This record gives sequence, C-alpha cells and structure tokens, in this order.
Amino acid sequence: MSDSFRVAVVGVGHLGKHHARILSSLPGVTLVGVVDTNRARADEIASAYKTRALYASGELNGLADAVTIAVPTELHAEVALPLLNAGVSVLVEKPMARTLQEADAMIAAAAASGAFLAVGHTERFNPAVQMAASLLSDPRFIEVHRLGAFPERSLDIDVVLDLMIHDIDVVLSIVRAEVDSIEAVGVPVLTPRIDIANVRLRFANGCIANLTASRISRDRVRKIRFFQPAGYLSIDYAAQKLEAWRLVKGAGPMPSIEGGELPVPNEEPLKRELGDFVQAVRNTRAPLVDGTQGRRALALATRIVEKMARL
Repeated sequence: MSDSFRVAVVGVGHLGKHHARILSSLPGVTLVGVVDTNRARADEIASAYKTRALYASGELNGLADAVTIAVPTELHAEVALPLLNAGVSVLVEKPMARTLQEADAMIAAAAASGAFLAVGHTERFNPAVQMAASLLSDPRFIEVHRLGAFPERSLDIDVVLDLMIHDIDVVLSIVRAEVDSIEAVGVPVLTPRIDIANVRLRFANGCIANLTASRISRDRVRKIRFFQPAGYLSIDYAAQKLEAWRLVKGAGPMPSIEGGELPVPNEEPLKRELGDFVQAVRNTRAPLVDGTQGRRALALATRIVEKMARL
C-alpha cells in the first residue's frame, strides 16, 4: 500500500457525493476515482473533487486500496463481491445487502482475501450516540422515533430497511442480549412498500425497545431515549444533543434529580465513519461497524419485515 491511501467511491448520487466530498478532504487520502453509470453525474462529481470519472466498477481494477459503495441496495453484493475477492477493502452503505445470503457471501469473500468489510451505519458515529454509550449500563426501556418526509429515493425497500435499521443497529450495539420476541405492524401508505412501521422488541435480559419509523411524516424527528435504573438519557440525532438525568439520594427523605444537557463535540457522523474506515484498513484493525454487525442488523430487520408480512 502506498503512503497515500487510494480510495474510490462507487455511486455518487444523493449519499455517494458526500462520500466523495469527505474522502477528497481527508489527510493522507487520495480520491482516485468516482464511479457512476450516470456519466453526467460521474463527470460532475469528478470535476468538483478533482478526480477521475469512471462509469463501471470494473474499471477500478488495481486503482484503489479501498472502495466505498453507495449504490441501490439491490446492487450492493454485485458491486462489492468482485472487489472483496480481489482483496480490496469495502465500506458498503446500509442495509448491507438485500438478503442474508448476499451478506454472508460478502463476509466470506472478505475473510478469504484478507480485505476489510465495513457497513455504513452512520448513527454509530454520531458524537451524541458515542458519548451516551459510555453512560449506559443497563437500559430497561428504549423509545425511538425516526420520522421523515416522503423521499425521492430508497423506495425500493421498506422503511424498516431504509430508516429503522439505523436504530436497530444502535439498539443492538447497546443491549447485549438476544431478541426474545417481536411485535410489529407496518403500513404501505404512499408506495407498495411499508412506509410507516412500529416495532416492539423484547430482549432476553428483560429490556424492551419500542421503535417507530415513518417516511410520510410532515415533521422530521430523529430521537432515541434510554431509561435505566436511576437514570434517563435522551439523544437528538440530528441536533447531536444529549441530555442525561439521574436520581441522587441525599440526606433527606426525598432524592433529587440532577442532570441536563451535556456538551457534545459536534462533527459530521459520515466524516467520522469514513475516517474510521480509512484508519481501520491502514492499521489492519476491524472497523467499528464490520460486516458481522451489519449482518446482525440486517437479520433483525428481516425478521421484523417477515413478522409484518404474516399479519
């Protein structure tokens, strides 16, 4: 590997263009190319970030040490597998793949070639989430609301795989127990796919998580709250704000409640995610969210969708 870490982006649409923007500015990183089947888009993004425009991922052969993939979910495995088989490390956007079989094939390819595989669960890199994780010990109840306006993209997948999977990954990273039971309801409102969903997860350790995701709401809300013995934490993902409250027993008969908003060092989560991926590959360590964790979130999201289909 050269001193300058060579990276490329496949798919430079709504999200991939931000991959290109950030990677082009990271120290020690050279953005060697952007790939998109839409030639005009590839040319535009390549020009903006002074790199090479390519029109098929096969053209990357030998050019990059690592690649980030931000194409539609149905193409994730098709694009990732040849790269992983060739020993090129890959960060693929969430959801990791269409199916668990595709996810397993990607994990196996990375293991066989020695490449690293990361999955783009960006909220894990949200500074408020990372600060909260150190304050959480035994959450008993978790409440999540992720509501957004109707999008012009990602309509090929259910809202569970599009939006809720962010929070599924966060919850699974904090609750270290198996899911015992799932109650779920989903409604297709504006598309043939599920547009609004509510899920209640019961874990083996007794914790319950209630998650709501919608892509047909007027207001945009992205919040998660944790309740644990003698403590409460609230995160506003979008504002990167964290509040923490705790019960304090004093000398008197009544305890007091102390806490408030904690200072959070605001930074773009995607920048943290891409920085972690680059450092993981360069330092030969596992990325924060690797293929196994991406598969775990996909597996639970798939169980939720299947549960809704049986109703």
